[in-house]
Amino acid sequence: MRPNVSRRAVLAASTGALVAAAGCQSPISGLGKGGREPERPDSSETVTDPEEQTVIEGVNQFRRSLENWGYYPEQTVPDAVEIDWRIPEHNTDDHSAPKASAVPLSDGAVVFPGDTGYLTALSSDGEVLWQRETDMEGRGIHGTPVVAEGSVFIGAYDGILYAFDAKTGATQWETKLGGSIGGSPKYDGDSIYVAVEYPDPEGSMFAVDPDSGDVRWEDPESRPTDHPHSTPAIDPDVGMMVLGSNDGMLYGWSYPELEFQWTFETNPSDTDGEIKLPIAAYDGAAFFGSWDEHIYRVDLESGTEDWSFETGGLSMSGAGVDPTRDEIYAGSHDGNLYALDAQTGEERWRFETGRPLTGCPTV
Repeated sequence: MRPNVSRRAVLAASTGALVAAAGCQSPISGLGKGGREPERPDSSETVTDPEEQTVIEGVNQFRRSLENWGYYPEQTVPDAVEIDWRIPEHNTDDHSAPKASAVPLSDGAVVFPGDTGYLTALSSDGEVLWQRETDMEGRGIHGTPVVAEGSVFIGAYDGILYAFDAKTGATQWETKLGGSIGGSPKYDGDSIYVAVEYPDPEGSMFAVDPDSGDVRWEDPESRPTDHPHSTPAIDPDVGMMVLGSNDGMLYGWSYPELEFQWTFETNPSDTDGEIKLPIAAYDGAAFFGSWDEHIYRVDLESGTEDWSFETGGLSMSGAGVDPTRDEIYAGSHDGNLYALDAQTGEERWRFETGRPLTGCPTV
């Protein structure tokens, strides 16, 4: 562990945290209280609180907020659950990566993507309301959709970003962006942001108009330089958007200007420094795991390392955040879920499981 003193003050630790190691694409719901008002859009529906995550009201999306905290303070974990119904052959590919999760629609319905390539809307009794095809010959869908303004937005491994009507499933538009899309889109109320892979290997970041599917912006230098499976994090307070990639780099753009600012490289002597899963933006920093067997904190403004924590195996687990305890939570292939001090990287506790953790913790 290589600690460094953070430039930001420590938030007061006032309540306990309950952390569940959930599938990385776990969305639950975007209907939360709290969140900074982003510079874009200028919307009265966005609740403002300088110490909370940016949640766009009426939007259900991956990790809930623009910052990808995976933080749901109003939710509780049930004492027990029972299987009510089950749909077969939905996530069946032997590709051992975290698969997407269901996203709420309305009236208890959900929309559920699968690596079979189907995007399926299900009622609360398990009835299929509608079903649409995406990539049926590859790895299907691994990202979690955005549900906003009556539409469902999702990318698939065919490289197409889709928009479907949330009630009927009717196709609103399809935009071919590249070779494949493995991560989840992020919606700030104005644009859909998504990372795209090319076969070379290369990658790029896009901003897409949610109404038309038109490309509003693409990184002009085709960054990242290798397949990005990651999901971007946006911190409107700092004014940065960040994304990880298989090249072991963290990339930073100004937000909302979308001008490239810096790259941060994980352990340069290690050829396996891939950053696979989503970045969490918190306290002016980016938190993420890497295949170089470290969890990192990187300053969002400068792109320099604040600290890194060494695990006993590669880490492809996106970090969860509890701002009341000033802790971040991330898993590793060593089978441990770690709770780390957000300021110093000091380990506060670890929970041992019997298997590698490839999903994101939900707090």
